[in-house]
Amino acid sequence: MKIAILSQDASLYSTRRLREAAIEREHQVQVINYLRCYMNITSHQPSVVYQGQPLEEYDAIIPRIGASRTFYGTAVVRQFELMGVFTANESQAISRSRDKLRCLQILAREGIGLPVTGFAHATQDIDGLIETVGGAPVVIKLLEGTQGIGVVLAETHQAAKSVIEAFRGLEANILVQEFIKEAQGADIRCFVIGGKVVAAMKRQGAEGEFRSNLHRGGKADKVKLTPEERSTAVRSVKAMGLRVAGVDMLRSHHGPVVMEINSSPGLEGIENATGIDVAGKIIEFIQKNAVPNKLTDRIPY
Repeated sequence: MKIAILSQDASLYSTRRLREAAIEREHQVQVINYLRCYMNITSHQPSVVYQGQPLEEYDAIIPRIGASRTFYGTAVVRQFELMGVFTANESQAISRSRDKLRCLQILAREGIGLPVTGFAHATQDIDGLIETVGGAPVVIKLLEGTQGIGVVLAETHQAAKSVIEAFRGLEANILVQEFIKEAQGADIRCFVIGGKVVAAMKRQGAEGEFRSNLHRGGKADKVKLTPEERSTAVRSVKAMGLRVAGVDMLRSHHGPVVMEINSSPGLEGIENATGIDVAGKIIEFIQKNAVPNKLTDRIPY
């Protein structure tokens, strides 16, 4: 097969591992910086041009689209779809998962466990917003934030009011969520490929840090999932229309609650923690499922 990996940086761990896994399985593979592509949008012969040459005859692409480049990245993925190329994640599903509010609304519609969440922009009723999620302590997030940036734990009602007022002054959209104290600064990352959980790890935040992101000093270990956690991860990814995704969830007193779904999950943490060749499993999924002109996303919202 001929596979293209859409990535801004060929030296990134995830990109390198995907390339290595494809080569090990005797596929042709090329890493393409999607930001340097341009598109010929036409009814008869749509094309993507890279370094002056049209990209043709690919069997599949693997999008590794950065969160801040979602608009242009998904446009490139969509162009490949118009050309009939199979993609590990379709453009609409990537866009859907990147919109945090839309993602939560879809999961709520499907009855998937979530932390109680409020959403606001310029509300004057800050007290009411805080009480909507059960009162302090609360987690306040910028809707556009990623990797733990723009996420604040407000332990008192007054602190929550101050943070919300500050964010409101920035003309920002904000999410206010209940704080799942019993999670004790840990979350679970489930890696789902083709409707199956292939690997899972527990991430524990550094001492005094409620965010469990590994680049913030968190540690990761292999974890055994409960049947409910496994089902929640698979249902969440299906609800987004994704084929390959990472699902972040917390263990609460009322069962697993989903925090985020990542359409370009990193491979380094999960592979190191579990010893599982996740990159290889992505390539093997593509081997089995790459059919030209195969668009499966029919989710109406």
